[in-house]
Amino acid sequence: MSAAPEPSRADRPGMCPPVSTRVRIDHYSAVHLAAATARRIALDSALPGSLPDRAAVLASELASNIAKHAQEGSVFVQPLPLRAGLEILAADRGPGIPDLGAALTDGFTTTGTLGSGLGAVRRIASEFTLRTRPGLGTLICARITAPGARPAPGPDLAALCLPVESEERCGDGWAVSDTETGQRTVLVVDGLGHGPPAAEATEAALRAFHRDPSLPLPTLMTALHRALRHTRGAAVGLLRLRPGGDAEHCSIGNVRTQVVGFDGVRSRLTGVPGVVGWNMPLPRVQRVAVPPGSTLVLHSDGIDNRWTHDAAPFLLRLPPPLLVASLAHDFRRSRDDATVLATGSPAPASSGPATAAPGPTPAGPHGIPRRDA
Repeated sequence: MSAAPEPSRADRPGMCPPVSTRVRIDHYSAVHLAAATARRIALDSALPGSLPDRAAVLASELASNIAKHAQEGSVFVQPLPLRAGLEILAADRGPGIPDLGAALTDGFTTTGTLGSGLGAVRRIASEFTLRTRPGLGTLICARITAPGARPAPGPDLAALCLPVESEERCGDGWAVSDTETGQRTVLVVDGLGHGPPAAEATEAALRAFHRDPSLPLPTLMTALHRALRHTRGAAVGLLRLRPGGDAEHCSIGNVRTQVVGFDGVRSRLTGVPGVVGWNMPLPRVQRVAVPPGSTLVLHSDGIDNRWTHDAAPFLLRLPPPLLVASLAHDFRRSRDDATVLATGSPAPASSGPATAAPGPTPAGPHGIPRRDA
């Protein structure tokens, strides 16, 4: 069992997103480690009252479920990306859950234990999402939101940012900016190498991005280039989504972007060769169609791009939190920092304000829909 060290949020310089912590569930003793990790990150995130204890319970139950029933499982813990709260993602390669309705009932057990399990997770979590495929495994997202936390703007967004296992700081990073008009600009940056020098380059890029993320993408890339001149440089991917079904893409280096639909990977976008901050070529913008219902995925080369080769329908249909968990669990290159980000496509400009997700519905054969408490 292992968990990558997680610095406190107060120790992170600049406007950096949270670094994710992975707990590998390879022994039952990892259940305690997962619970302690979730409680610590909740406390570091200043979540009030009983929320750190609730986070520990969620992590413990998810880790215990993997230890009892699955193999090669992981629990990822991090502050919520866009609002106050905590996110716990669980992924495994196991038998799946044949009877999901029964498994989500408090008191149900197949191992002779008390059986609080997934029923308790669903009840305690503010938001709960699960997908399972018999014979292949299960993916779960449980979120706790702080009291009074506003809903996140725009379509759902999820990300995991994982340092190489030998390092405390991550040389990758990501950022997002939403406007009132429904425009979303996303950045994924991969500092050259790993460790502190790579992290310094990434932090410089994130600070430059947040100064004015609404700039035209070539201008924004040039601003990042200037900000990184005294660092070792980075690969950078920029994506701008607008209501109406199209996006702009501008990328230098090895950050990859894909447009994913239920019928397959529709577009694959790669950066032009170069290093932002050192030998950056003239930034160019690619326009790409984004059909309604698509998910856009950006990742550094810490995620093996072979996931796009003959991707299974089960993977393509995952919502953003479970998609990033699956890619980080199954396709991460352990010798490099890894960042993967997934965002839903904006609603069409004429569709009006988005409505809240409905409450629980009966479980289908492969999972249950998102529940917002």
